[in-house]
Amino acid sequence: MYRPALRAPTALAQPLIRQTLASTHARPLFASSIRFQSTEPRGTPTGAKMAASAATRVSDRIKHDHDELKQYYGNIKNAPRDDDKVKWQNQFVWELARHSVAEEIVVYPAMEKHVPGGAKMAEKDRSEHQQVKEKLYEFQSMKPSDPTFLPAIDSLWETLSQHITEEERDDLPALERALDADASGAMARSFDRTKHFVPTRSHPAAPDRPPYETAVGMLATPLDKLMDMFRKFPEK
Repeated sequence: MYRPALRAPTALAQPLIRQTLASTHARPLFASSIRFQSTEPRGTPTGAKMAASAATRVSDRIKHDHDELKQYYGNIKNAPRDDDKVKWQNQFVWELARHSVAEEIVVYPAMEKHVPGGAKMAEKDRSEHQQVKEKLYEFQSMKPSDPTFLPAIDSLWETLSQHITEEERDDLPALERALDADASGAMARSFDRTKHFVPTRSHPAAPDRPPYETAVGMLATPLDKLMDMFRKFPEK
C-alpha cells in the first residue's frame, strides 16, 4: 500500500522549526519544557492532597486508556453490523493514535530523565510503538467487508496487548517510584492536555520524539481532525 513519505525535518529546516515553535502556544507540549508542578490549592490538607494526587497518577491515566482500547477492540469484533464496526474502528484509531503520541511526547522523556535505565526502557517502548503504528496505519483505512479486516485488528491487538502488559508490569511502576504523588499528578494532566493537540490517525513515518514529533503533529493534526468530522463514531 502506498504511504506518502513524512520525513523528519532536514538540518536546514530544524533551526526554523525551533524558532517557530518557541513562539507558539504549543511550547508546553514539549517534554523539555514541561514542569511537573502541583496545581492543588494552597492549604489543602496533606491527606486529602495525597488522595487527590493518587487518584490522578499518570499510570492511572495510561491504564484507563488501555482499558478503553481493550473495550473498543472487543466492540469491533462483536459489532453485529458493518456500520457499527466502522464506528468502533474509528474510535479505536482515534484513541490509540492520540495515546501513543502523548506517551512519546510526555511520558517517555520523563522515563529517560528520572528512571534508572529509563533510556533503554523508553527506546524499547518507542520500537514497540512503531510496530503498532505500522499496523494501525494499514487497519485504519480498511473496510469491514475486506476479508483481512478482522485478521488485521487481531494482529494489531496481539502486538499492542503485549506492549500494554509489559508497560503496566515494568515501566509504569518504575516511573511512579521515581516521581512523588504531585509530580505524577501533574504529568497525568500534561498527558491529557497533550492528547488534545496531537494527530488522531496513525502516521508511522513521523518522528517519534520531541520536538520534531510535536512539530510534525502540529501539521498533521488539523487535517486529521477535519477528516474526523466526516467519519462515523459511536454515539456517546
